Amino acid sequence: MYDWANSVYSLAISTVLLPIYYEEVTNSDMKVHFLGADWKNTVIYSYVIAASYLTISLLSPYFAAMADRTGRRKIFMNSFMILGGVSTMLMYFFTAQNPGFGLVLAYFASLGFTGSFVFYNSYLPIIAPKNMQDRLSARGFSLGYLGSALLLIFCLALIQMPQFFGLPDASSATRVSFLITGVWWLGFGLPAIAKLPKDQVKDYFEGKLFFKSWRELLLVWKAFKTQKELRMFLSGFFWYSTGMQTIVLLAALFGSKVLGMESTELIVTILLIQFVAILGATIFSRISERTSNVLAISIGVGIWMLICAAAYFVTTSYQFYGIAASVGMVLGAVQSLSRSTYSKLLPETEDHSTYFSFYDVVEKMATTIGMFSIGVLEAITGDLRNSALALTLFFAIGLVRMFKLHLIQQKTSIESI
Repeated sequence: MYDWANSVYSLAISTVLLPIYYEEVTNSDMKVHFLGADWKNTVIYSYVIAASYLTISLLSPYFAAMADRTGRRKIFMNSFMILGGVSTMLMYFFTAQNPGFGLVLAYFASLGFTGSFVFYNSYLPIIAPKNMQDRLSARGFSLGYLGSALLLIFCLALIQMPQFFGLPDASSATRVSFLITGVWWLGFGLPAIAKLPKDQVKDYFEGKLFFKSWRELLLVWKAFKTQKELRMFLSGFFWYSTGMQTIVLLAALFGSKVLGMESTELIVTILLIQFVAILGATIFSRISERTSNVLAISIGVGIWMLICAAAYFVTTSYQFYGIAASVGMVLGAVQSLSRSTYSKLLPETEDHSTYFSFYDVVEKMATTIGMFSIGVLEAITGDLRNSALALTLFFAIGLVRMFKLHLIQQKTSIESI
């Protein structure tokens, strides 16, 4: 149910409404003044989102070690969720007159969303045995796609018919949608977290906790370095996540800026991705049960490569819809299987938050590099379309790493026999 709660931020805010609204209020021809300098609107937006991922990448391992040390996982998860939810609600006050304020809120909302996920993902090996983790992870993502799609449909109606809801225009309706999204996130998120297993409190915020948490992190890191399959998986995960997360964050801007699509068309496209993703997550969880997690992920990454190559040649909205449907089929599949695969590869441990912090760091660093790369590429070439070809390379490297992991697992299986 926390997927149901927080996925509305991922879809309604970071993927659809905020990029489209930001593009409209800042205007492509207008320079955005931020941090004492003038920036191209989409370039600084990419940098700000990348900075939020970089920040959580630096902080999350230490916070996760502290959570494992004290046994207070829920406090950290709740704190990040509240930060993200409140920042999202405050976007109601983001207008064309204060673009810098909007960028600051985008930073903190992204920080809250990504920070809460570190602790949320770590519950998977706690609440489910290995043979159920693929399906549970897929079910979580599916509920997230469904809930966020339903809310976005309502927001779409709000934006298309603002007068019917007593609002003056579409811009006001979009800002109200930011407020509603934050309320949804906190409204469903707080009871969802309350239903998770109770924290097993070890010791509270006692003296020398700072140093004890670092020691906890270093001990897990030392053990982590001996897990060859775990390290190989994260290597592949880093590369294909670089492409996958960047596409998710920039899809709406690509459709708007490159193809000139209207806001309504872009939102319908994203809804298409959401509903197809429910099917994709379910299908690929069954494929993994009949083959293996690594092979199922490899199939999905291979399809991602083809999607990127095809996206470079897209010129019409109908072609974009076809690409969107393909993205939906592999988005939920690769996301849910990546989470459950990492969970299955973990050794017997109680430091689940710390181990999952490495997973989160890899994902967020991948997103950081992806967003910065696309920002730099657009600044140099002036064309966002070139990002499609650049992302193909990231998926290709990730696919090679997953094949190597498959060979390692086969060799290990033979040796055990």
